[in-house]
Amino acid sequence: MTDLSKLLTPLHPDLRKEVEAHAILKEVPQGTEILREGQYVKVIPIVLEGLIKVFSRHEEKELLLYYIKPQESCIMSFSAGMKNEPSKIFAVTEEDTTALLLPTDKVALWVRDYPEVNQLFFQQYNLRYSDLLTTIHQLLFERMDKRLLDYLVNKSLLTGRNPIKISHRQIAAELGTAREVISRIMKKLENDGKIRQEANTIEILKW
Repeated sequence: MTDLSKLLTPLHPDLRKEVEAHAILKEVPQGTEILREGQYVKVIPIVLEGLIKVFSRHEEKELLLYYIKPQESCIMSFSAGMKNEPSKIFAVTEEDTTALLLPTDKVALWVRDYPEVNQLFFQQYNLRYSDLLTTIHQLLFERMDKRLLDYLVNKSLLTGRNPIKISHRQIAAELGTAREVISRIMKKLENDGKIRQEANTIEILKW
């Protein structure tokens, strides 16, 4: 069963016909910005394959909020789209991604007419609320070295890669800190035998 079939099969037959008629299946290359702050949301993505990074930006600093994995959607896009408000977040494909794009005007009707659509986005609210609580906890209570190692482990698990290819600058941007801070802590983690670094690749040795 394909990822799309897996998504559509449990739906009410009438809803499945609606989705097949109006949704767009799109392949998006890695590194594509699919939503930016201030942009009005016209489609709500459901990821079938790949990974989308959702983050906020303030004064040229980024803060990673969460990742959208297969069979998941972006609740902040949903919220902005349903209210016809501009987006407060950015979304960028972390790797080559296949997504089902649901038109917001149709989703508004489906939420009203089909309980399973309400259930889908209610589950996404719960999931993202938990993600955001974790982010807040890390910001307030965890030391940067633990935040950094947790970030690397999570990135490896999400992508299925170890080593992972990423620069200190990108890590700093996603964790909302300075590149010099990341470089210093990475050196300490390497000296402690927890990671190995080679030319923009990082191998996690101790999880």
